[in-house]
Amino acid sequence: MYLYSLTLSRASAITCAIYGNFSAAKVQEIVVSRGKVLELLRPDEQGKVQVIYSTEVFGVIRSLQPFRFPGAQQDYVIAGSDSGRVVILQYSKEKNEFVKVHQETFGKSGCRRIVPGEFVAADPKGRACLVGAVEKAKFVYVLNRDNEANLTISSPLEAHKSHNIVFSRAAPALPPSAHVMEAMPFPKTCLEPIVGLDMGFDNPVFAAIELDYAEADQDPTGEAASEAQKHLTLYELDLGLNHVVRKYSEPVDNGANLLVPVPGGGDGPGGVLVCAENFVIYAAPDHPELRAVIPRRTSLPAERGVLLTCAASHKQKNMFFVLVQSEYGDLYKVSLDYEGETVRELRVKYFDTIPPANSICVLRKGFLFAASEFGDHALYQFQALGDDDAVEASSSTLMETEEGFQPVFFEPRPLANLELIDRMESLCPILDMKVANLLGEEIPQIYAACGRGARSTLRVLRPGLAVTEMAVSPLPGNPTAVWTVKRSQADEYDAYIVVSFTNATLVLSIGETVEEVNDSGFNGNVPTSRVQLLADDSMLQMRPVPIVFVEGLCGDSFGCSPTACATSGQTGASTSGGPPQRRTIVRATSNERQAVIALSGGELIYFELNVQGMLIEAEKREMGGDVASLDVAPVPEGRQRSRFLAVGMYDNTVRVLSLDPEDTMKVLATQAAPATPESVLLLDSPSAAVSGSEEGAGAGALFLQVGLANGVLLRTEVDRITGQLSDTRTRFLGTKAPKLFGVPVRGSRSMLALSSRPWLGYSGMGKFNLVPMSYEALDYASGFSSEQCPEGFVAVAKNTLRVLTIERLGEFFNQQALRLRYTPRKFTIHPDHKVLLIAESDHQAIPLAERSDLAAQPNGMDTDHANGAAAPHQASQPLSLVAIVTLSPALGPEADEESAAREEQYGAPKGEPGTWASCIRVVDPAALRTTCCLELDSNEAALSMCLASFEGGRELGTLLCVGTAQGLKFYPRECQGGFVRVYRVLDGGKSLELLHKTPVGGIPGAMAAFKGRLVVGVNNVLRLYDLGAGHAALWGLGLGVGKKRLLKKCEYWKFPSHVSTISVSGSRLYVGDAQESLFYLKYKKSDNRFYVFADDIVPRHVTAALPLDYDTVAGADKFGNLFVSRLPADVSQQVEEDPTGGKYAQQTGQLGGAPNRLETVINFHVGETITSLQRAAMQPGGREVVLYSTLLGGIGALLPFTSREDVDFFQHLEMHMRQEHPPLMGRDHMSYRQGAGRGGSAYFPVKDVVDGDLCEQYSQLTADKQRQVAEELDRTPGECMKKLEDVRNRII
Repeated sequence: MYLYSLTLSRASAITCAIYGNFSAAKVQEIVVSRGKVLELLRPDEQGKVQVIYSTEVFGVIRSLQPFRFPGAQQDYVIAGSDSGRVVILQYSKEKNEFVKVHQETFGKSGCRRIVPGEFVAADPKGRACLVGAVEKAKFVYVLNRDNEANLTISSPLEAHKSHNIVFSRAAPALPPSAHVMEAMPFPKTCLEPIVGLDMGFDNPVFAAIELDYAEADQDPTGEAASEAQKHLTLYELDLGLNHVVRKYSEPVDNGANLLVPVPGGGDGPGGVLVCAENFVIYAAPDHPELRAVIPRRTSLPAERGVLLTCAASHKQKNMFFVLVQSEYGDLYKVSLDYEGETVRELRVKYFDTIPPANSICVLRKGFLFAASEFGDHALYQFQALGDDDAVEASSSTLMETEEGFQPVFFEPRPLANLELIDRMESLCPILDMKVANLLGEEIPQIYAACGRGARSTLRVLRPGLAVTEMAVSPLPGNPTAVWTVKRSQADEYDAYIVVSFTNATLVLSIGETVEEVNDSGFNGNVPTSRVQLLADDSMLQMRPVPIVFVEGLCGDSFGCSPTACATSGQTGASTSGGPPQRRTIVRATSNERQAVIALSGGELIYFELNVQGMLIEAEKREMGGDVASLDVAPVPEGRQRSRFLAVGMYDNTVRVLSLDPEDTMKVLATQAAPATPESVLLLDSPSAAVSGSEEGAGAGALFLQVGLANGVLLRTEVDRITGQLSDTRTRFLGTKAPKLFGVPVRGSRSMLALSSRPWLGYSGMGKFNLVPMSYEALDYASGFSSEQCPEGFVAVAKNTLRVLTIERLGEFFNQQALRLRYTPRKFTIHPDHKVLLIAESDHQAIPLAERSDLAAQPNGMDTDHANGAAAPHQASQPLSLVAIVTLSPALGPEADEESAAREEQYGAPKGEPGTWASCIRVVDPAALRTTCCLELDSNEAALSMCLASFEGGRELGTLLCVGTAQGLKFYPRECQGGFVRVYRVLDGGKSLELLHKTPVGGIPGAMAAFKGRLVVGVNNVLRLYDLGAGHAALWGLGLGVGKKRLLKKCEYWKFPSHVSTISVSGSRLYVGDAQESLFYLKYKKSDNRFYVFADDIVPRHVTAALPLDYDTVAGADKFGNLFVSRLPADVSQQVEEDPTGGKYAQQTGQLGGAPNRLETVINFHVGETITSLQRAAMQPGGREVVLYSTLLGGIGALLPFTSREDVDFFQHLEMHMRQEHPPLMGRDHMSYRQGAGRGGSAYFPVKDVVDGDLCEQYSQLTADKQRQVAEELDRTPGECMKKLEDVRNRII
């Protein structure tokens, strides 16, 4: 077995974000880390955050820090990773990529305590940087420039101190998925315990929060550990002596976790802000400490502190301020009252409340970017700087009492100083995922349970770009075509929309409103075949019979003699002529200087705009048959004409004709097509003249796109010199013949293909991307540009005119979302009713019935609803920029738009530690709304669920079984009691009825249906339950809940740790343990017992498992490793034919293990914790792939190879890419894909998996390297790109 691994949607979580001028001066941009992906973001003029560049670094990005040399206009990026190297990056605007400027090795690879890279700090003047580890090690590098202004870096200067820990981590959050407990590590909050202080041009100084544990390490009683004290330590780099000294170390509050440097050197007093639990402290050498309490919410329990988790500072000429955010999402403005270097007062004022973020960035253009911990990221605009009378704490008013310092309270409020202007959708964390076609569409939908707490959602993902409707207007009939045209070539925006009908033309003027005009000069009484703005600002209108020139001069018209056509130079005047008698214009195309028409019978007539501004006939040609389609490309910059004309014929051929004066209308190339070419389009590669890194750069930068009648798109390279065609690629787009249109995308001409659904083809990230759009079928389209919509499309569909725009390029999936009440743990799909059943639960959450803040609301939860009765439906409504649909019944805060928005901003109220709130939700996927929601009582947490049909309850149908734990605790893992709740689905899947709940005496971490019974993993025990004979009959007698329960049939108690997954195939069970990998079991019905007949050879912390066949299981562990284990065929046969039923085999195991061992056939390190594995075919008639979801919100696929030739090609391509395109962060690709195990050690070598993400970076190589690699593979660069494109198209 060989697999091809490909990331379909990169991780959407942002673990760290920095801001600066990375591409040019005065261009505010954000560089973000998404675990193993580095991205450059930039807000556009409309306030939309656009992804400018994104790349996989094949390593873990641990820290990022910007720096700039004095007098420079561009920022560099210092990155710390798991490569054991410090890397300095610079963004190249010409190449549109980050370029590695310097790379310095300092330690071992991997995320280790004593290997630096966890923290990076830079001197504000760009003279030095410090790279630190969690424990002991710190290196300081001197940064400088040589005579050619190139960056240079010194040898590292050590600032080590043994038995010393750098403290940065806030209180750990509860893991989001209780069924795997501690098996899911979360990305660290991007705190800064080491910072570079602003010292002006004095020696650079770095500050750190440290703790010396030398005494605690030697004290077995633990007293020294309880008395350990944190210190604020300053390290000074002496530039003269070239060494680092420990200049200052003073005790600091033991709750300190974050440092924020204060501007100095004339811009401020200098020093540092120490953010501690409940306090903000100003500290500086030879300066008294100033302390101010952090204002806290009135609803916050007294025993809970307030921790600050991220900060951002903003400096102007005459002022500066610092914004800090607490773990609850509250923003505070920290300001100083100072004179010179003396600070008189420290003030902390409540600013606003937004969802908790890993990083916040304040941009100079008045934006605040918040990289949320969970849920969508957001871009806000400043409306004020917090100069109102909000609650404020000050060091001058600090009061100390016997119980401590006097707190300051406030109530969260709606946004007052910020305004939300954009959202970036995030799936983090995906806790469960299912793939199913519940809506009867062409391709299945991906359903993902995402988020945490009140910000949780159920997302429905469809492959395709999200489309925003800017306007939709009805038309008086069904139009045949639409165009947009400017008044002048110098205009930025379009002036008219021209809509053609079968017998008339409608002209609309574009302004603040779009309205019909009659004085445009266009003839509205006839249909239109083509509209074009010419180079001399004349407007050209082509009609099926005559041609009309508006606001310009004309020479020979279509087929007319030179004397038969009048001319006029008056504004608004027009002249017209006609083709030869009994011949009509069937096709037409044009650009700003050229026009071509095709007459019935197959005659082509070519016109050019001469230097006098007259459109004259240049050449004619008989094609020998009727013409099906025409296209001429825009005139290249600096040229007088476009070189080629593409002609599609009804004889199933496509021809390329020359338009050069020397060989006008000469056929240069002919290509046979399998069907009629209904549409053709000549498309340039936008980077052809700029860089050699774009696909097809150089001689092959022109592409001919052909839409065939059978719904297939052909894409062929056109040689710019000879016009010869080569490297044809095909893609099935839909059941209708694609109509192809040239539209602007990011300033470059791209392709819009309209078939049974629309597709967009554009160049980006070094390759041509052809992706579907999540929108209904369109009939005709054209580019559109206005002040309100600078880049979009105008299209017609039936009798409507629509203005559309693409929200974000590069986003592979379009999303719809449904708000949930608590964190989703598991969900399943009912096979008969086609509904989703979701188990939700949250720790320290207040059950809905106990919510005092909801009691006074008239739309609170009804008793009938609480008992599971279905409520009337409510129309779904979109929320903001994310398609979040409101729930149907008034079930809770998520059902009401205002309450849901308030909880999304503030978060839900917190309960006491050890309390849980849970609910079971039924969702109709067609309407995407809740039809039933049951709250669980008795402090139970819903952890697992499945659907089961019991032999003793066939009359009840398929039942829903939910595993719950009462009073669940994690450290140690225990609970007051566990239960299995059994529900019956009623009313066609619209409501639930509780039949009974059965005590199980532990944590039911996993369950599955097995041969008319239920298998439940309770702690480390596997149990088999049955409904019992005559159970359904007893239920009909009216016995209440609690009178019945599931009957325990047998159990197996020898699992080492905790049952995390259970899968069933035939008579076998595949059980995943939380620490000891997979076990294969069989159930002997005659003996009523389970026995293990095979287990794995290595320990794995299993988080997901998926049977591939009877002997093979795919699994994943919490360290980000994906594996496939298989039982040898001979062993499998012995197990099935064992006459003892497994008794003998069970007795032959040694050292407590199973008698047989599984073989590992696949090993691959994904780099993120995998939470779900699914099998699905993602396109009609496509092959099945294995889809996986990750904790950071990523989705990937594994495609099995079908031929040895493909395996050899991609393995050799991967080998060459490792050499020619090493990872950006300096990590060795092979060692990264080996994976991690216990303690972070890499001991799972990659086996039989090709890294598609690395192979797809082939398009980012220069043209010379592409050619060199292709020659080594005995292929051309085009053939290599075609193989990569084909394998991606097989997946989705």
